[in-house]
Amino acid sequence: MTPHELVAVLEKHERWLKNKSGGSRANLTMANMEGSNLSGVNLAQGKLSGANLSHCDLSNANLSTADLFAAHLTKADLSGCNLYRADLRGAHMRGAKLKRAILKEADLRGGALLYGGHGGKNGKGLDFVRSDLSGTDFDDASLNNANLSGADLTDVSMNGADCEGALLTGATLMRASMKSCNLARADLRGSNLSGVNLQGAVLRDANLTGAMLAGANLRNADLQGAKLEGADLAGADTTGANLARSADNFSVQIQQALHSHYTWINTNGTMGARADLTAADLSHIDLTGVNLSGANLKRANLSGAKMREALLIMCDISEAVLDGADFSGAILDGANLRGANMTGIRLDGAGVGWVDIKGPDGQPTGRLWAANLTGARLTGSSCIRTNLRGANLSDCDFSNANLTGAILSDANIRDAKFTGANLTGASLPPPPDPDDD
Repeated sequence: MTPHELVAVLEKHERWLKNKSGGSRANLTMANMEGSNLSGVNLAQGKLSGANLSHCDLSNANLSTADLFAAHLTKADLSGCNLYRADLRGAHMRGAKLKRAILKEADLRGGALLYGGHGGKNGKGLDFVRSDLSGTDFDDASLNNANLSGADLTDVSMNGADCEGALLTGATLMRASMKSCNLARADLRGSNLSGVNLQGAVLRDANLTGAMLAGANLRNADLQGAKLEGADLAGADTTGANLARSADNFSVQIQQALHSHYTWINTNGTMGARADLTAADLSHIDLTGVNLSGANLKRANLSGAKMREALLIMCDISEAVLDGADFSGAILDGANLRGANMTGIRLDGAGVGWVDIKGPDGQPTGRLWAANLTGARLTGSSCIRTNLRGANLSDCDFSNANLTGAILSDANIRDAKFTGANLTGASLPPPPDPDDD
């Protein structure tokens, strides 16, 4: 298409939009306009399906409700462009610039194209084209309620973008940069967010069921009310994130084990069964105030778990992963935490001491069973006013931990490390005799 032909189409389209005589709706279907300067043009409601707009300057253009089905917009500049309710199904937008663009309610799903062939009816067939948005710049763009289901958004930049209510089911967002992105109420079921930078992002009430978040950066992200059933958070950095998963977000087997354990506790063992959650993935679970005393949590992943004021008396939590978990005010008397990774754990006001063993008649036997933290790693932990009286802390690593006001009297601290720890007001046992074998 020559520049003169294009100008004529744009002039007639402008008249059509204003309902003036001599106007006609722009029909640029399959037109080749590669590299054209269309900055600021008004092609609202225009027909541009299959058009080649690669490398075009469409900055601040009006393409609201335009038909851009399967259009080629590779490396096009759409900065500040109005694409409200535009049909971008199957569009090729690899490396395009959409900074500050308006894509509210735009449709960016894949699409089916009719093509000529030998297998279909009357020599026709359907070819499904997936939207290719990889490497696109969506910084500060408005994508409210946009439909990006199944789209390829690999390596995109969506920093500060407003994607509230957007549909991103099955989308590929690997390695995307989405810092401070608003994804409140977004549907991200089954999406691939591996390695995505979501630092400071808002994911309130977002649906992340079955999403892949392995290695994602979720530092200081807001995930309040987010659905995370079946989500893979392996290796994700959740420092400062208000990430919490209720038991309902876990597998049926885990839910049944917890329910059966509650019954076992409430009936003094006459009904239900002791929970065996060996090696279970309970990362970021919220079990605030629950009674899991006597449960088997050996090698379980409780990374980032919310266990404030929970009862975990005589639990087996040996070799478990508890990094970043919050056990403030919890009672872990007599618990086995041998070899557990408790890096950065919060144990403020918690009790991790001994418990008085009772006989079959329910009466105290006078025998004390101490909590066992042999070889546990508590580097950088917060143990303010934690009661560790009588606990076995041999070979524990408390480096850089805050033990202000902690009680360690009668504890076994042989070979324990306190390098850089804050021991202000802590009650410590006498140092072990090095000659005592």
